[in-house]
Amino acid sequence: MSCGQPWYSIWNGVFVVSTVSETAIAEIHRVTTAIREQIGRVIVGKEAIIDLLLAALLCEGHVLLEDVPGTGKTTLARTLAGTLGCTFQRIQFTPDLLPSDVTGLSFFNQKIGEFQFRPGPIFAQIVLTDEINRATPRTQSALLEAMQERTVSIDGETRPLPRPFLVIATQNPIELEGTFPLPEAQLDRFLIKVAMGYPSAVEEEEIVQRSLTPAGNLSLAPVVSAEQVRGLQEAVRGVAINPPVRQYLVAITRATRERAEIELGASPRGSLALAHLAQARAAMAGRSFVLPDDVKAMVVPALNHRLILTAEARLRGQTTTAILEQILAQIPVPVEGEGVTG
Repeated sequence: MSCGQPWYSIWNGVFVVSTVSETAIAEIHRVTTAIREQIGRVIVGKEAIIDLLLAALLCEGHVLLEDVPGTGKTTLARTLAGTLGCTFQRIQFTPDLLPSDVTGLSFFNQKIGEFQFRPGPIFAQIVLTDEINRATPRTQSALLEAMQERTVSIDGETRPLPRPFLVIATQNPIELEGTFPLPEAQLDRFLIKVAMGYPSAVEEEEIVQRSLTPAGNLSLAPVVSAEQVRGLQEAVRGVAINPPVRQYLVAITRATRERAEIELGASPRGSLALAHLAQARAAMAGRSFVLPDDVKAMVVPALNHRLILTAEARLRGQTTTAILEQILAQIPVPVEGEGVTG
């Protein structure tokens, strides 16, 4: 997707060049709106969750959906995949799942007398890993290279994964029997962690009504191709983050390392995740530059799963979400500039 002429945002009198064109921003807004509408034909409510998934898609990041069974985690992931013209695979994680069941394996083909590689389900563009915490740590670790490097190494050969590449993982935080909690290294590979939450009474009634309707099983038509998704992802990288907003973003992540209640704060990878998500949110809103509100809206989903509380904080019932909200309330927000000019 061509970025065209640069645009300039003015923040506190400082010009910052945005390398994404007005046409590209308009296309991102159009496509994401169309995807929302398609998903809305199947999923009732959850607009904020859908926007987070779209932001992660634009950043080519990975998503961890966590909540109790029956809240629509798998349905949402499959519905998003149905709106994209990308290859899709679903992996049901179980304790007996092997790493080769995810990545694939080399086998000896007697007909041709040589070894051949049989790719596993990870060689898809959209991969749903259902109940990821039910697999053993060895199998979970098979995803680490794929999620970070977009490659798979088997038998000394490194194979690239198709692009775009998005892993949507689900897990149940309540039922712990027979599960293996994700280690911090793997949690850090997820761009965002989102809790679905229960629907409102009105939304739940609508869900029941749709299930009783003969046309309840809708087939979704893709609204964007894989090549177009790659173009949108490249365009998002050109969204400008002005120096005061960038400093505000870094101050938030650094504050997580200075709180007494937090044993392990967000790493620089957390700062990068927050920056990329803020760019995606700005582009989805039709802007070529990031506002402090874009950063604030992405702090909890981007950083919540990257923090480890001290034992004392956990005993007092404190949560990472509440601490992040306190940090946002304490750090001064930069003053908005004059807008955007071409």
